[in-house]
Amino acid sequence: DLKRSLPAGLGLSETQITSHDFDSTKEGVIEAGAFQGCPAPPLPSVMSPSRVAASRLTQQGSDLIVPAGGQRTQTKSGPVILADETKNPAMEKLELVRKWSLNTYKCTRQIISEKLGRGSRTVDLELEAQIDILRDNKKKYENILKLAQTLSTQLFQMVHTQRQLGDAFADLSLKSLELHEEFGYNADTQKLLAKNGETLLGAINFFIASVNTLVNKTIEDTLMTVKQYESARIEYDAYRTDLEELNLGPRDANTLPKIEQSQHLFQAHKEKYDKMRNDVSVKLKFLEENKLCCSSLSHVTIGKKYLMLIFRLVLVSSALKSYIMVDSVLNILRTFF
Repeated sequence: DLKRSLPAGLGLSETQITSHDFDSTKEGVIEAGAFQGCPAPPLPSVMSPSRVAASRLTQQGSDLIVPAGGQRTQTKSGPVILADETKNPAMEKLELVRKWSLNTYKCTRQIISEKLGRGSRTVDLELEAQIDILRDNKKKYENILKLAQTLSTQLFQMVHTQRQLGDAFADLSLKSLELHEEFGYNADTQKLLAKNGETLLGAINFFIASVNTLVNKTIEDTLMTVKQYESARIEYDAYRTDLEELNLGPRDANTLPKIEQSQHLFQAHKEKYDKMRNDVSVKLKFLEENKLCCSSLSHVTIGKKYLMLIFRLVLVSSALKSYIMVDSVLNILRTFF
């Protein structure tokens, strides 16, 4: 069949066909002899790939380029692989944990060195003195707040008792005709005391709210900034110590990159320390200006918190005077004695 299918002009003298099954993985070979009567050299062997070889060729993703002058380049498309530009989240977390662990180790070593008296620490004497005064003032204000709350509770109970006592005197004045005036007068006195006591109680509660805001919000916010400043100071001293140790050591190709990296980290923590120190100084200065401006009622916007505190103290004092200096109290004393 193969001979009949070939053109007659080829004039094959001998044709050898090795045939195998189509499902076989081996390759078929067709050998053809030279053309009779023609001085042309023998034709090269023609290799016919099997299905497996063809599948291997199709799986290759490389482009096929035929470099020939004047001929076009044929490119076969293969599978496209996109580079993974996004970082692995697990690696990012691991890197963050590594940096945090290293920073914690350095800060802990710095704290222990300071406690043992071996390490040096950066100290701003003026700022440290202001921070100590602020902490001492907070303790005093907290004590005042506690006492004022106790006074408010006790005064509330006393006002409630005076109101009940006034009602009892009023009831006796209605039932005892012979002591109608005396009981009625004492009932009015107790009711007046209860009324003034309520005014005093309101002023004390107003004062408690002011002190509570001052202690638990204004001063506490400043102390939170102080804590951040102290943490920044420890980090600054820790990286400063590392840089000093590296500078004291030898300088070679291995240590120079470490020194440069340590210098970069030291500069970053120095800027953070300077920023936090400036923030603490501003807040402490603001509190001090508020206290100084409280002596003048015209500086309402600057000394608002402290001015409101003084105003409430004046209310407490006025209410207390109204509560104590009541003419009815003297009349009660004259009635019983």
